[in-house]
Amino acid sequence: MTAAALFGQKGEKKVKMVDIAFFNEAGVMTGVQKVEKVVKPDAEWKAQLTPEQYRIARNHGTEPAFCGRFDGFKGDGIFKCICCWTPLFDSRHKYESKSGWASWFQPIHGKNVKEKSDLSFGMIRTEVLCARCDAHLGHVFDDGPRPTGLRYCINSEVLHFVERAS
Repeated sequence: MTAAALFGQKGEKKVKMVDIAFFNEAGVMTGVQKVEKVVKPDAEWKAQLTPEQYRIARNHGTEPAFCGRFDGFKGDGIFKCICCWTPLFDSRHKYESKSGWASWFQPIHGKNVKEKSDLSFGMIRTEVLCARCDAHLGHVFDDGPRPTGLRYCINSEVLHFVERAS
């Protein structure tokens, strides 16, 4: 990114804002807030994340199939981004896809994830990213169950699980 893109005319740092939906401990949405986008240098991400989390979240990697701790996981709660703690997925939308990766038929809220075209490895796919910090989460496919017909195929390494409060 150029200095002009990062700083305004008077040298002040430009802060990019993004709308994110927030949820309480019971998983009930409390509202959408405009918050600062999380942008860090690679050295900070490397210090914060394990090598495997960094490889997947910051370098668009993928964990091996059937190895992620959330594939087959049945806990009740919210899955948050390992990089910035943005709520991403609710266990109520999780299902067993038998794909080898944890799968959901929808994100917790459309504002919390973003999608972009991924043409890597000679394939045409749709990448799923955290809307707040641009962490690579996985991919979304159109072979999922009702009601959406979507399969958000997400790497466990990029998620932190928070159990739902009673």
